[in-house]
Amino acid sequence: MLDITQYIPGKRKQASSGWISFNGPCCIHNGESPDRRQRGGLLSSPDGWSYHCFNCNFTASFILGRNLSAKARKLLTWLNVPQEEIERVNLESMKHRSIVGLIDDRQRTAAALQNIRFEERDIGGVEFVTARHTEVWKYLRCRLAPLDYPFMVSATLNSRPGVIIPFTYDNTLVGCTTRFLDDRKPVWVNDFQPGYVFGTDLQKSEWQHVIVTEGIFDALSISGLALMHNTISDAQARLIRNLGKEITVVPDQDRPGMELVDRAMELGWAVSMPAWSDCKDVNDAVIKYGRLATLLTIMQSRETSRIKIELRKRQIVKQLRS
Repeated sequence: MLDITQYIPGKRKQASSGWISFNGPCCIHNGESPDRRQRGGLLSSPDGWSYHCFNCNFTASFILGRNLSAKARKLLTWLNVPQEEIERVNLESMKHRSIVGLIDDRQRTAAALQNIRFEERDIGGVEFVTARHTEVWKYLRCRLAPLDYPFMVSATLNSRPGVIIPFTYDNTLVGCTTRFLDDRKPVWVNDFQPGYVFGTDLQKSEWQHVIVTEGIFDALSISGLALMHNTISDAQARLIRNLGKEITVVPDQDRPGMELVDRAMELGWAVSMPAWSDCKDVNDAVIKYGRLATLLTIMQSRETSRIKIELRKRQIVKQLRS
């Protein structure tokens, strides 16, 4: 299959999550000035790729086994991929479908009965965070290390200072949240669809376990999942189960977090409540102890016994009262 990354023009920046940012070639074709801030984002895999420009909001994607869409063809053309190469990719994709199409169709039909679908969303007027965004950069450096997620900020100079965290699902942009850094309220503004769980695209197929947390920075700290509240909806539970991994819920160690414990036990999932000193959540623990030590304590404190979970929960509640 075509390696689209070979056609990326000029400078590029690749995060450990796989996203490659570069000057988007689409802007001048969509009524915008040429991109000079590396607002084009590409995520590729052996089975295809997904592209989003955070300047002109142009999106395109390709999955092996499907026809090249009109948008995908436009992007490849703008990247100066030869026309004969574009047609070769499309032909190979159709051959792949003819060989494995029956199996794929059955698998997709089975998955469609369980998986949640999310609408693709656009985020306009933003740019990727760099060291020149001093306030946001300093905030993120205090919360996370390394900064290997495609964080963004508003490109509007008079906007409230804040970090924008894009939401993806199957490598498609489906929403975002903004964490404002000033003293005004609201602190968080979310745009996420019912049933969405942050961090599914951070999971790797070879991992046997998945860790479920409440907050986004908790999830980013350990490559886990974030519920973005202190409960688990039925749709979220279905999505998490579909990952096919051993599930461990790590609640915030506060009163709302204890409500999440009850829901996790109701679902029959393991719960971990490590005895961290002066740490309310996973992100606090990573900042204090480091990522590896935090992960080790999570797995060491993992419990499936309802009695032991209840005893640890009561211990935390008692500490909160004192």
